[in-house]
Amino acid sequence: MNLSPVLFIHICAGTLGLFSGAAALTFRKGSRWHVLAGKVFVASMLVMAAAAAYLGITRHQPGNVGGGLFTFYLILTAWLTARRADGETSKLDWTALLIPLVLGILTWFSGVEKLPSPEPPKDGVPGGMNLFMGTVMLLAAAGDIRMLVRRGVLGAKRIRRHLWRMCFGLFIATGSFFLGPENRPRRLLAAVGLRQPIFRDLFRQEILISLAVLPLLLLIFWLIRVRVTKACRQMSVASSGDRRSLPT
Repeated sequence: MNLSPVLFIHICAGTLGLFSGAAALTFRKGSRWHVLAGKVFVASMLVMAAAAAYLGITRHQPGNVGGGLFTFYLILTAWLTARRADGETSKLDWTALLIPLVLGILTWFSGVEKLPSPEPPKDGVPGGMNLFMGTVMLLAAAGDIRMLVRRGVLGAKRIRRHLWRMCFGLFIATGSFFLGPENRPRRLLAAVGLRQPIFRDLFRQEILISLAVLPLLLLIFWLIRVRVTKACRQMSVASSGDRRSLPT
């Protein structure tokens, strides 16, 4: 299999991003290993997304250009959210806002255009998926606008912003890899000489779908956990206040 240098970098960075992303979700949040895995994940995903956008441009694949740019935006803004203090923003946020806003509008128009057509879409992406991704992009833009109007995000909101953007960026990568054409996991293993029949059973369609949507399931879990933890802390503080107000 002949690979261009950019495609080789894209594959290597994407593979590293999948493993480091899984590790970051596994380790205890805030631990040394979580921070290390997170740094590797951010670096590899940014390289993977930039390479995807470049390949999409050179191969005239608008979907890959948009997917690469949106993934780059999600990971970058998630990383910036974790790096900054509460209520901190910068001029970069105003520029980054244009990415999901423009991509969301274009993706939505593409989905609406595809829906009435009985023919399968030329790019292989169903109109419903365009509408779903376009909606997520516009929601991301709305979140940026709200953050900028309020001059930053605080506390649990900052954690939620970091989590959903990281996890959804990982979902784009897993969806592209596990649900791509011609069973990409088996093609990758075959390219390095692993053609055992066991891989046909290991990478069945239902398993690939489960692996692709796993980041979304973990995203839901962590968002619920953050919200429950916040509620428990508020109840604890309120309870402590009530005890202090009781007469002795």
